[in-house]
Amino acid sequence: MKLTKIAALAGIAALTLAGCAAGADDSADSASSAATSDIKICVYTHGDGGTFWSVAQAGAEQAGADLGVTVDYQGSTNDSARQAAIIEGAISASCDGVAASAPDPGAIQQAMLGLADAGIPTVTMNSGSDVFKDLGAFTHVGQDEIVAGREAGLRFNDMGATNILCPIQEAANVGLTDRCAGARETSTGTVTDFNLDGGLQDLTAASAKVKAALEADPSIDAVFALNADIAAKAVLPAVQDLGRDIQIGTVDMSEDALNAIADGDIAFAIDQQQYAQGYMSVVLLYLNVTNAHSLGGGLPMYTGPGFVDSSNVEEVIGLVAAGTR
Repeated sequence: MKLTKIAALAGIAALTLAGCAAGADDSADSASSAATSDIKICVYTHGDGGTFWSVAQAGAEQAGADLGVTVDYQGSTNDSARQAAIIEGAISASCDGVAASAPDPGAIQQAMLGLADAGIPTVTMNSGSDVFKDLGAFTHVGQDEIVAGREAGLRFNDMGATNILCPIQEAANVGLTDRCAGARETSTGTVTDFNLDGGLQDLTAASAKVKAALEADPSIDAVFALNADIAAKAVLPAVQDLGRDIQIGTVDMSEDALNAIADGDIAFAIDQQQYAQGYMSVVLLYLNVTNAHSLGGGLPMYTGPGFVDSSNVEEVIGLVAAGTR
């Protein structure tokens, strides 16, 4: 399938170089459109369709529209077994290339390597920057979570934080523990992991757990939330109920979190720019399928960390409203 499409595009290029007449050029353009429209790029993530993943999906689908190819996006709502099954089905689904997130690499490794054995190019996206080669992918598109955590630790240092609570809302997601670990590397104070598994499913209960942890240790002066909804709907209410001066930083963005930054209630959000993760994954696979490009040089291609704070939050709010941030 892949070779047929490349051959078709090569034939089109040959016609163009031969200086065909206008009518032939029109025919070549039609052939080119037909060749690319037959390409199917599949994006199979652990996403839940929420405020973060809907933007990543929009990026992937916009890339498909811009390139004139079919994009099949499917999320598995943090169900690793389900994601593995979806990836395994990529061959029968006639996917020409597959992008997959890898929060639980071991769960999808067999499925990903099966695609490699079948000659289907893959990239990892969002999570998996340190394991993409083990999964048979030629590059990774996303942010390095350790690096993101390190930068957050430096931000907390600038704010004078000495005792940082780091709630982890998905126990099986290694990317979340990496964020806390990165912050621990650069923080001049203490960074403590806190089990908040399942917190996204019940934000009220999550807020109560965070409040209890803060009450139990009055020396905690900062919280590094790893999700925007956790930050705005669980951590911030707990902090406000206690009435303590506790700095809050978060990863990723939501309308509520951005408004809280604008109001001065949250200090910063790390922006891994998920729209670009979806968009670039499709572009990289398209170039591999159509022109045998394997971009990245064997290294990850980083989309972050960027930061949103009081200096740029108003601009970013407008872009979030447009669905691209």
